[in-house]
Amino acid sequence: MNGTEIISRLKRLGDVNSVKDINQLTAALFPGAHCPLMGAMMAVGGIEDAVLLVLGTDECTYYTKKATIGGFSFKGIDNRCFSVVLDHHDVTFGCREKLQDAFKELMDDIAPKAVFIVTTCVLEVTGDDVDSMAAELEEQYRIPVLPVHTEHFKTANHIPGVRDTVTACVSMMEQVSNEQISHKKVNIIGQRMGKFQETQLYEILVKHNIEIGMMLPGGTTLEDIKHAATAGVNIVVNELGLPLAERMKKRFGTPYVMFDKYVAPEHVLQAYEELFDYLKIEMDEELETMYKECVQLTEDAKEILSGMRYVYGNTALSCYEYNAFMVAMGMEPLLIQTNEYPGAADSYVKSILECYNPYVTKSANIAPLQYVYDELKPNLYLGHEYENRLRAKKIALVHDNNLSSMLGFDVTKAVLAELVRAAKDAKELAAGEGGK
Repeated sequence: MNGTEIISRLKRLGDVNSVKDINQLTAALFPGAHCPLMGAMMAVGGIEDAVLLVLGTDECTYYTKKATIGGFSFKGIDNRCFSVVLDHHDVTFGCREKLQDAFKELMDDIAPKAVFIVTTCVLEVTGDDVDSMAAELEEQYRIPVLPVHTEHFKTANHIPGVRDTVTACVSMMEQVSNEQISHKKVNIIGQRMGKFQETQLYEILVKHNIEIGMMLPGGTTLEDIKHAATAGVNIVVNELGLPLAERMKKRFGTPYVMFDKYVAPEHVLQAYEELFDYLKIEMDEELETMYKECVQLTEDAKEILSGMRYVYGNTALSCYEYNAFMVAMGMEPLLIQTNEYPGAADSYVKSILECYNPYVTKSANIAPLQYVYDELKPNLYLGHEYENRLRAKKIALVHDNNLSSMLGFDVTKAVLAELVRAAKDAKELAAGEGGK
């Protein structure tokens, strides 16, 4: 491979109009994109008493059962994951009869309280109306039957599977009166990695005696979902939770606060202030002290980080907010790997382009990156890579393994500490003092 040739196929951030303009480094992705079916598994696995029923070919159904035996909170071979395997006859004439027979067997043997019917690519290609089938089954058996579409040919990764499964839960929620709504109760929507109970935000809520209601995904019950509208506010901790929050706001009037894994201290403070306003509690001195401490840490780190050139890979943080923060620190983005593009009007995109116009590519394929490094010559790599291979090219790796269970000012502190450590390491590598 030739690094110059690879780079020539890429566009710069300022030339991107939609995510379709973001090209891959090569035709193949490494380690390969996970399909939305995996996302649906992750989401349903965290809902107690809910059953996952997969409609698809034997390959898709085998993959689902094998994956749920070993993980995704399904617990063993006799778990809550079931399949309806489609054959050539079903593809040609439709799967309605087979689904009805399988559902009857499922109700006779298991009697689940709710069923998520997850379609796969073949159903989306043939055009079977699974939504109407689900509605018929729901009326017949008097339990929630929720269709989730997980066609991989429309998506870049598994995240839409999580998003759409979570969003489908709105149909299980009940209307409540104003008297039933508690301003001392919140729902957590979008917790994709780590445990919310280990975050700074959770500690702050507990300190103020705020009740945690529904948590989607990440561990909840059908009863929590049913009574989700009793919460005074939804806290959205990842963008995949926005569609559900918006539907709840439209249907129940429930307001929401976006509280992502922000790095910039001012963004964290703003999220806390908005949340406290909805909860009708005053901002406490502890958080104000944390904010001032993070602002000082940011100023102190600028001298070390300014001028650091980096390649951004896949991290646990919000891509453009994180990159905008690093640009504000005087760091230079050479290449950003991402599967999303919020648009030219996005404030983070604007702030990046005010200073730099980096290349962008779809994540992740670290094999051809080895040739790109030789051309771009970065000091740092952020994301998952082979550290020894980077060090051989005098590139320091910025780790983010401990960020999964962080929300709040802890994110700022952890990010700054790791960036400073890696920057010092990069300078030693450049001086020939940091080889392993």
